[in-house]
Formats: sequence, structure tokens, C-alpha cells
Amino acid sequence: MTPQRITLITLGARDLPAARAFYARLGWQEHGESQPGVAFYQLHGMALALFGLSDLAKDQGRPDAPLGTGAVTLAQNFATEAEVDTAFAAAIAAGATALKPPEKVFWGGYSGYWADLDGHVWEVAMNPFWPLAPDGSLTLLDPK
Repeated sequence: MTPQRITLITLGARDLPAARAFYARLGWQEHGESQPGVAFYQLHGMALALFGLSDLAKDQGRPDAPLGTGAVTLAQNFATEAEVDTAFAAAIAAGATALKPPEKVFWGGYSGYWADLDGHVWEVAMNPFWPLAPDGSLTLLDPK
């Protein structure tokens, strides 16, 4: 077993049909395993799910829990600043809320933030110290 891994990220949605429509406007395609109560999206080596908040609380064994958003940021890294700008503009056009437009940042990169319909925060960034594979995947390099 490899303990340092994530295979599925699940985001709670107040309005699952609206969340599905939002991610579709971003160009995301649901996987065939999706069902009326949950939407699955295949990512590089993992999956993302959208699940209704009340159903998620029940599934967690705490049906009365007032689920919301946590202090988590999901990030997409890109090879260029122009790709960051394009991704940010696409999210806003799809209905996301702009939190911070992309800009040059103190650590030498370029990034911005937006929130989806349920307040889940996404960062779009270009990190010149993290080269991406042709498929957009990231492997952290050994600093030695």
C-alpha cells in the first residue's frame, strides 16, 4: 500500500444539478459511472466527485451535520501565464466568482483564485519552478 496518495476528492454541493451544469460549462465531462445523486470526473490518476451536501453528511454517518466548505484550495497548474488567464476567464464565464484575478506573485509565479457555486476555492497558477509533463501532470522534483 502507498499511504501518500489521494484517489478521490469529493466536493459537497448545495444544488447538485447546478453544480453539474457549472462544471459542464467549464468543459468537464462526467464519467459514465455518474449517477443521479453523484457526478464523477476522471482526473490524472484520481477522480473528483460532486455529491449533494445532505447526502454527503448521511454517507459520512452524521446526517445532521451542517456541511459547508473547508479551508482547502484545489489548484490547476499551467505552463504559461496566458493559459492561467484563459482558465480563469473560462471559470468566470461559466459562473464562478472571481476571488483574485491572476497576477505575478511574491514567490516568482503567476496565480489567481476563483470559487465555484458552492464556494469551493480553486487556484489557477503558473509556477516556473514546477515543470509540467505534456499531459499537464505535476511531479515534484528532488531539490538535490
